[in-house]
Amino acid sequence: MGLAAAAALPAAGIASPSAHAVGESGKVDRESADRYGGFAPLTIREQGGFAVGGSVITTPGAFDPRNPTNPAGQTLHGDHARVFYQVPMRPRKLPLVLWHGYKQSGVGWGTTPDGREGFQTIFLRRRFAVYTLDQPRRGSAGQTTVSTTTDASTSDQWFYNQFRFGLWPDLYPGGQFPKGEEAREQFFRSMLPDTGPIDGEVLANSVSALFDQIGQGILVTHSHAGGFGWDATMKNRKIKAVVALEPGSGFVFPEGEVPDPMPSSAGTLAGEAVPLKEFRRLTEVPIVVYYGDNIPTKPTDIAGRDNWRVRLAMARLFVDAINRHGGDATLVHLPSIGITGNTHFLFSDLNNVQIADQISYFLDKKGLA
Repeated sequence: MGLAAAAALPAAGIASPSAHAVGESGKVDRESADRYGGFAPLTIREQGGFAVGGSVITTPGAFDPRNPTNPAGQTLHGDHARVFYQVPMRPRKLPLVLWHGYKQSGVGWGTTPDGREGFQTIFLRRRFAVYTLDQPRRGSAGQTTVSTTTDASTSDQWFYNQFRFGLWPDLYPGGQFPKGEEAREQFFRSMLPDTGPIDGEVLANSVSALFDQIGQGILVTHSHAGGFGWDATMKNRKIKAVVALEPGSGFVFPEGEVPDPMPSSAGTLAGEAVPLKEFRRLTEVPIVVYYGDNIPTKPTDIAGRDNWRVRLAMARLFVDAINRHGGDATLVHLPSIGITGNTHFLFSDLNNVQIADQISYFLDKKGLA
């Protein structure tokens, strides 16, 4: 496989839902779209939520109900993931698990900053069961067994540049981030701090436990979750494919094959060594990696852009390593197939339906849809 060079394609067997009115057959229901203002009604067979993974700590001693503030003998359940799920009528054979990135939660998959449907609903309309998680020590899974100082630093402008919406306060020309002050306000208010230290083993274990509970499925990661997603995939054979949206760190390579660290004005990005036996697990499932637009090809002193230059370069080497060992990995740099303007948040950009079409096409081509 390797780097994608094909033109942008619609999702095979799935009508492009520009009106968001996709019926159970996958075709656009124009009558329902007109009746419901552009949205066909959804029929959901089952939905709910649960916790998965985690640990329990206990303070030594005996609990005294007459002294309830004494921690002796008391427990704390924490470090689990929280999952919200929806199952449509006649679901496809494999569900999607949506794993958010840094400073984010599952909320970001549900809707966009300007109120359009997010991937959670777009793929539900395409008859995928969808499991949307909050990773341990974030959002609704904030109960932690290890305390930390909550980050209250002023950093909105840094993240605005880091996420490639533009160079603050401007948007990139032709960019796909929703325009207007309200969309920007909604995005900033979706950001969340960690309630405990980020622990890769805790995160990967919780997602592995989710697949143990729900069975085989497709893992969809964003940004910071990308590296932890490789770890989860190496742990659990029930993960049957990985869709990675702009992974930013945690690129793994077989021992002895780790590329040289890559310096940038945002810091140095290094690959991580894992035993070849573990790495080979990544060669057993289809993997697709997507990156958006406005990633420089030469070093720049704008750190929020330069870090993506080295991340894209490291991702290319990661994909090459998987394929060199007999795997099936593809990297798609969207501008190279004519899809331009995308930010770090491909799934909530103005063209998120077009991005969903690309993913649907990939899954269909691999026999996973």
